[in-house]
Amino acid sequence: MEKYLEQSLQEDLKKIFANLVHPVKIIYFSTKEKCAYCTEISELLGEVTDLSEKLLLETHDINEDSLLAKRYDVSEAPVFIITGMNGERELDYRIRFYGMPGGHEFTSLINDLLIVSHQDSGLQPETRQFLASLEQPVHLQVFVTPTCPYCPQAVVLAHQMALESTRVTADMIEAIEFPDLANHFNVSGVPHTAINLGAGTIIGGVPEEALVSEIRKSLAV
Repeated sequence: MEKYLEQSLQEDLKKIFANLVHPVKIIYFSTKEKCAYCTEISELLGEVTDLSEKLLLETHDINEDSLLAKRYDVSEAPVFIITGMNGERELDYRIRFYGMPGGHEFTSLINDLLIVSHQDSGLQPETRQFLASLEQPVHLQVFVTPTCPYCPQAVVLAHQMALESTRVTADMIEAIEFPDLANHFNVSGVPHTAINLGAGTIIGGVPEEALVSEIRKSLAV
């Protein structure tokens, strides 16, 4: 069977993954019900995790393993969660990908693996300070398409914030695979970041301070 990752890309990724520090686990939930890319996502994640001993892959059916899905607070598939590892202890940063990380979103996946492995968000001190002061939960839903070159910036920033704060949950959502969600939030251009179910909205890739500002506004509503 033809692989998704060409040999040259595999070699490049092995060099990148040589910089991994702590192990990283991907927990993937698929479904047997009408899923356009469930098999493809499983195969792609398998190819990626095969490139380093520090990358682990766990696969589940969201219906058959509904209690586990509830533990990770996911109810739709396909979805995968990227967690850190501290020895045998799993570190769930609430970093989630709904849909295929294809096209430009493959970059988001690789960046996230590195960030989670280092267990450091890399955010600016001012952003870290703001996130440390959060008293309310923040849910960031970043709608993307595979052909969008600006989407990885928005996805990775949201996931950095989730890693930094236990109050933040951040989802990448492939808009074509989840049209009902995209329609609910009136997504017409991507990246489109919905904050706390639409209390705030960011269109486009923006710097940290712009997202922080919009989160502040959404929490004040």
